[in-house]
Amino acid sequence: MTRHSPVHPTRLAAAAIALATLAACSTTSEPRGPSAPAGHGAVDGAAEVAEPQLHLVAIDADGSASMLDLLTDQRTGLEPVRPAATVASDGRYVFSVDDSGVDVVDSGVWTWDHADHFHYYRAEPRAVGRVDGSGTAAVSTGMLSTAGGTGLFFPASGEAVLLDNAALAHGRVEETFRLEVGAHDGLVAPLGDGAVVSQPDGRMRVVDAQGTTIGGTACTGASGTITTRVGLVVGCQDGAVLATLDGDDPVLERIAYPAGAAAPATTFAARKGRPTVAGIGDGSGIWLLDTRERSWQWIETSTPVVAASAVDDADAHVVAVGDDGTVQVYDAPSGEQLATSEPVLASTLADPALERGVSLSVDAQRAYVNASADGVVHEIDYADGARVARSLRTSTRPVHVAETGR
Repeated sequence: MTRHSPVHPTRLAAAAIALATLAACSTTSEPRGPSAPAGHGAVDGAAEVAEPQLHLVAIDADGSASMLDLLTDQRTGLEPVRPAATVASDGRYVFSVDDSGVDVVDSGVWTWDHADHFHYYRAEPRAVGRVDGSGTAAVSTGMLSTAGGTGLFFPASGEAVLLDNAALAHGRVEETFRLEVGAHDGLVAPLGDGAVVSQPDGRMRVVDAQGTTIGGTACTGASGTITTRVGLVVGCQDGAVLATLDGDDPVLERIAYPAGAAAPATTFAARKGRPTVAGIGDGSGIWLLDTRERSWQWIETSTPVVAASAVDDADAHVVAVGDDGTVQVYDAPSGEQLATSEPVLASTLADPALERGVSLSVDAQRAYVNASADGVVHEIDYADGARVARSLRTSTRPVHVAETGR
């Protein structure tokens, strides 16, 4: 089927840049990360294209799922999943989590980050399979959808599972390892070809692809992970641990909170791969962690916030969802609020059954928030006064939403 996209000057420029850089790939080095196969993220059956294939995957309360193409407005039905408690994504795969396992959906659109440029791919979406476990899993993702791994931690059984992303890219669920570490609200996050795994005793250890311990450090109350171009961030009660690799050896750096700090961040979010990330804990404000500078910054918000994400663009935008249903935009260096929207999420946040599914994702130009009570996803132009650029209707009610193609 031939698809036609609207013509946008910025997208034409991006396409020209992408095409011009294809020939340079063989001489461009990548940062140290998972053992990546040749082909810059390509897999059999996928077409390389000139611009990001941005989509929204929407899952309703019963598990019905669909995709919306943000370029063409084309809608595609997906195989249903079990009713989800939470949904996570790495920008390609969607992990639909319930209390007995995780359903994995491949949206068929992804970006390969080559450090100084990107490759964009499109294939047919498909259901990949299911990973069984006990308790609502915490999902931790990495930078690349075709290399490295994805971590699933099942709190009731204390099982840490690392999925092989290369297998997921070929439509198979394969576990690199499954470790029994003891029941707790923990995490397992990919690092190189192995992972970081929390322990019930307040420590975390680094393991290789065979599950063998190769390092470790203290991390009381481990909660929240995000992978940036600098390294893997793991939230701890007293700060964060930044995990990187020196060859095959793990390097664990502690970035402590300032004295008298507010509640620690338990979740982190940012534009994919960017070094500055936003974190929230009790919702009283926003933590910004600059992984290059190894520094924290606190932003006081006009209302308590339920979600926040750092765009980390040239204008240092930070986007948040207030508990009053507004979308708020802040300037990172000053902490000043630049704009706020109308309370577009008020009715969704007022419904306890829908509130837990509210999500915020940001890309280079827009932010997306799901107002499931109204049956829409709002596209927010955060650089233009938090303006609602579009209110998008998905084929399935957007109780849970993930932006893919990133």
